[in-house]
Amino acid sequence: MAKRTPVGTFGKGRRGISTPGWALRGAAAGAAGSTALNAVTYLDMAVRGRGTSSTPEQTVEALAAKAHLPIPGEGDTRDNRVQGLGPLTGLAAGVGVGVLVGLARATGFRSQPLVGTLLTTAGVLVAANGPMTVLGITDPRTWSATAWISDLVPHLAYGAVVKTTMDAFDRL
Repeated sequence: MAKRTPVGTFGKGRRGISTPGWALRGAAAGAAGSTALNAVTYLDMAVRGRGTSSTPEQTVEALAAKAHLPIPGEGDTRDNRVQGLGPLTGLAAGVGVGVLVGLARATGFRSQPLVGTLLTTAGVLVAANGPMTVLGITDPRTWSATAWISDLVPHLAYGAVVKTTMDAFDRL
């Protein structure tokens, strides 16, 4: 029997989808959300004429140093690898949060659209910004209002797309 709470409903859904099936659906929703996040980010860059952030590359460098894993190559070759790995960390975070959303769905959790969007947005903000904050690359407490909006709006797009996609899987 499903139990309703102010946050959402817990209990088995209408579908007989396995836990791995929900995790896979969550990964797909996370990939779709990451695409939305990137589209909103690139649109913001194009409209405002702002440059890219170097924090993903700094995160790759810091993680490689902490793990004692050298990034192969020298000069431009190594720099290009780091530039390629930076955005991949964002995709990994986006797909990973999607998997977690899928696993929550597998337990029977269903939330209202706004609640689900905000919970997913919070999750991806932590997944994306948490490692950079822990590594000392950035400190959200020092961000300006413009910087917060530039970070929050694309992540809200991610949350909305993931929530909408996961809800669509229930209707199939």
